[in-house]
Amino acid sequence: MDLSEIMIPQDEIASMVTRVAEEINKDYKGEELIVVGILTGAFVFTADLVRELDMPVIVDFMQVKSYVGDKSTGTLTIKRDLSTDIKGKNVLIVEDIIDTGNTLKALKEMLLQREPKLLKICTAFDKPSRRVNDLTPDYNGITVPDEFIVGYGLDYDGAYRNLKEVRIVR
Repeated sequence: MDLSEIMIPQDEIASMVTRVAEEINKDYKGEELIVVGILTGAFVFTADLVRELDMPVIVDFMQVKSYVGDKSTGTLTIKRDLSTDIKGKNVLIVEDIIDTGNTLKALKEMLLQREPKLLKICTAFDKPSRRVNDLTPDYNGITVPDEFIVGYGLDYDGAYRNLKEVRIVR
């Protein structure tokens, strides 16, 4: 496996986090926000993002699984659910990457049944060329081409999440 090609350098990721946080700060203007990081991939982005938010923030995590290696299984499995009641609350789902959108669409539908005041989606990386539904993130970090990428939380079978930049897997 060749990981030598950097797609997104560390400084570009840092600028993206700042920009996305500014958009969220503007939209919520001090209202409490429940940030739901999707494990395991979004833990890095979630940590960086919440440190840039100005409003009161409650951080919780969910763990869902729909991939094995670089292939989608087409099935959403909830491995860890929220410990926070989101009814009547502003909720922001934070994801590492959206490609087909199937996982996030199913997750969004499930969380909407819990009656949040507002539910929005934020992704570090968006791969719209692979989308198979009409899901659009409310906050999009960086749009990426249809390449398999690792780093900044993104993995290949659990490995490479610790890379500070995003690299293409060849």
